[in-house]
Amino acid sequence: MKIIYAICVFCLLSGLGRADRVRDIIERHKQTQTAFSIMAVDAQTGAVLYQRNPDRLMIPASNMKLITSSAAMHYLGGSYTFKTKVGLLGSDLVVVGGGDPLLADPKNDSCPSQAADALMNKIVSVLKEADVERIDNIIVDVSFFDNNRVHPSWPKEQLNQWYACETSGLNFYNNCIHLEATRRGQSAVLTMTPENNYIDLHNQVQVVSKGSSAIGAYRNSVPNKLLVKGKLNQAASFDVAIENPAGLLASILKNRLQNAGITVGGQLLQRYVKQNETIRYLVIFETPIADVLKRCNTNSLGLAAECLVKTISAENTQGNINGEWPHGLNLISRYLQSLDIPNTHYVLDDGSGLSRNNRLSADCLIAVLKDMYQSKDAEIFISSLAVGGLEGTAEKFFQEAPYRGTVFGKTGYIAGVRSFSGICRTPQGDILFSILTEGGSSTTRTCINDITKAIYDRKL
Repeated sequence: MKIIYAICVFCLLSGLGRADRVRDIIERHKQTQTAFSIMAVDAQTGAVLYQRNPDRLMIPASNMKLITSSAAMHYLGGSYTFKTKVGLLGSDLVVVGGGDPLLADPKNDSCPSQAADALMNKIVSVLKEADVERIDNIIVDVSFFDNNRVHPSWPKEQLNQWYACETSGLNFYNNCIHLEATRRGQSAVLTMTPENNYIDLHNQVQVVSKGSSAIGAYRNSVPNKLLVKGKLNQAASFDVAIENPAGLLASILKNRLQNAGITVGGQLLQRYVKQNETIRYLVIFETPIADVLKRCNTNSLGLAAECLVKTISAENTQGNINGEWPHGLNLISRYLQSLDIPNTHYVLDDGSGLSRNNRLSADCLIAVLKDMYQSKDAEIFISSLAVGGLEGTAEKFFQEAPYRGTVFGKTGYIAGVRSFSGICRTPQGDILFSILTEGGSSTTRTCINDITKAIYDRKL
């Protein structure tokens, strides 16, 4: 018994003296004033490889998208498809939205507006095939989601930014326009993609001969009237979030139909019509949930995440209408509770992480990653993550071997917050990890990456 006791004391003392490489990394990067919540576990056994304040609540930034996309897989399944239906209701053309965040997704463009053109061309084509020469009204049905397109917690001064775009039951071109400013002599010329007359641009750009270009588009009290201001030296371009994106779709569609020789004699209307059984659908545009998860997690498209929240709500509401943030987030909370995650380990406010009211702990994220890792749709989920050194928001990190192509994760960033969670696929087996930080500096991201490498190397 004395020998056993002595061995146990020796083990305890050895453990106390063990080097904490993560602590050393934090000190080397001068991040000792930064708050961390870190956890890493063996994906197969669940054994904890490292933890540091694993249950501390932190602002997750875009790591919130991991919670959202996991819950979407739980409620909707890997075979779910988003559907946008186009048809005729008498002499009216109707477009019924299904919450697809990637309808005419410009990420699929190989040239400006190709995705929008492809959508419009298809609608024109099916109408021509049906020998339609005239329609009365163009009706858009956005009822799959409620009419609260802007989350109340999002910074109001950022609502014109692409990452804070509106969330509609009928989305179009990421609910943005692409604005390009070029010089023509001493004048600035503004061009919108997709081309439209729905957005009213007021050009207040000043042409300069020195310095860099700095241009912005600003909203005012008039919907979709944008004041474009700043200084232009060389050509500049950027995306601008718009108001009521279903209206933009309807407006462009009207122009395309008229240009194709199809008369539009009525109005552009927004109505609830999808319950009408006399609609004769001509074409249905479908987007697999795998594509939505990919844009959500690889490219950090906030619109994809928010549409997932509202789709969870709509698909669990009688009539499949009025998908909303509160109901969707309540269902996501139930999903987390089903994983035995204490409700003190999370606060849910939106789906993308733009809201600073969200809170997650590293052990909460690990529990969700473990559930996805063990699910039948694991590969869909893992394939949705950014790939270190190769793809998405992690492309510029982990360029060297053995990390290149073997670190899969979701980055996160808003002011004062940086995060990274995902999977390390090592020769010794997969590791699930989560690293959340608050109050860091310009070197925090490098510190997070070095911690990730230590986790990969199992040198903790």
